[in-house]
Amino acid sequence: MTMTTTRLEHDLLGDREVPAEAYYGVHTLRAQENFQISGITISTMPRLIEALAAVKAAAAKANLELGLLPQQQADAIVAACAEIRNGALHDQFVVDVVQGGAGTSTNMNANEVVCNRALELMGHQRGEYQYLHPNEHVNMAQSTNDVYPTAIRIAACFAIRNLLGAMTHLRNAFAAKAEEFSGLLKIGRTQLQDAVPMTLGQEFSTYAVMLEEDMMRLEKAEKLMYVINLGATAIGTGITAHPEYASRSLRHLREITGLDLSTAPNLIEATQDCGDFVELSGVLKRIAVQLSKICNDLRLLSSGPRAGFGEINLPAMQAGSSIMPGKVNPVIPEVVNQVAFEVFGNDVTINFAAEGGQMQLNAFEPIIAKSLQRSLGLLATGCITLADRCVSGITANEERLRQNVESSISLVTALNPIIGYKLATQIATDAFVQGRNVRDIVLERQLMSEQDLDDALSAELLTQPRAYTKK
Repeated sequence: MTMTTTRLEHDLLGDREVPAEAYYGVHTLRAQENFQISGITISTMPRLIEALAAVKAAAAKANLELGLLPQQQADAIVAACAEIRNGALHDQFVVDVVQGGAGTSTNMNANEVVCNRALELMGHQRGEYQYLHPNEHVNMAQSTNDVYPTAIRIAACFAIRNLLGAMTHLRNAFAAKAEEFSGLLKIGRTQLQDAVPMTLGQEFSTYAVMLEEDMMRLEKAEKLMYVINLGATAIGTGITAHPEYASRSLRHLREITGLDLSTAPNLIEATQDCGDFVELSGVLKRIAVQLSKICNDLRLLSSGPRAGFGEINLPAMQAGSSIMPGKVNPVIPEVVNQVAFEVFGNDVTINFAAEGGQMQLNAFEPIIAKSLQRSLGLLATGCITLADRCVSGITANEERLRQNVESSISLVTALNPIIGYKLATQIATDAFVQGRNVRDIVLERQLMSEQDLDDALSAELLTQPRAYTKK
């Protein structure tokens, strides 16, 4: 007795042999053959798969309530979707994430996997579509054009929650270092030139604040993802769907996902408009810009360690050179810089894809979905990596900080309100030309008493506003 290795399935173009063990069907098979583009399949996007399964379950429940889908079929679909949402059968989502057809292949892939698993739960064989059909039953009252963008939005919400958690973790790491370094005076810098003093704690606190501000913007952008077009079907008119389908499927989808979803007020507009994705991507780009700037600062502050700034020490993570013994590179900030660069590129891709839509549908949502999920995932792992493998292990080079402050000509700025700009400029010039420090010159010229000078140059007064009285 020979084991059957394939099963015969039929579509618009004819009959095809599908692997017997596969949960996907003929539509997925053709898409797999057509779109060998990136080498990255839907299986690498678990949040999108979970979102698709949530949509299919919500649709089945709504159609059951409306008397359009028999109980046994609805129950099997819902059960299959629950398994997929819990991680089962993700390897069966085999279509390339970059695909033509506005996401139709992804929707078909989901329909077939859900259907064939549901058939098994009903006691049938995969491919026995006379009992349950991928399009007629699993896709009832749906179109790729409302299923796919709805799933993209839900998947984005899941990924945003993950990113917010990662950003909170990194923010807390910077805040802890800000507290640890609160008493360490250092020279601030503008245009890479010595500026006025600050504390190392103040420097690190700014990084925490930058992240907090971006988290607020990300939370605002997340709310845009809550507005879905499920029930729009093909172009937003709701053709083939029951008049109550949109409201009922929304209610079930809210219950399944736990998200505060709502139906777009104009489904025709919502089906063609990708502006919300552009706005979310813009926020992700801003986060990437800030992270990259922070990493640039960390690399500069730790540079040297002897011939550079050398004010902080990054944890040594690996040998830095194949030829220079003892060299250690800032590899963690460097990799997060590269995360940011890819996010920048993804933002450009999303902008072009959104602009490229025509009439009632944007055909380029697959690349938007890929780019959004990629950016969200990269930023989250970048934040965690930066926090755990770099920031938490940073130490201060206190001696270098002290030397830089004492030798900096910029200290004269603190004396401006006391001795005047003209005299302060002379002192600064002399200090530079003679290679001396500001303190010694001021005392030598008896411009201030030692006590007054100590007071004016104290760490507390150098790093915050003060009311001055000229002598």
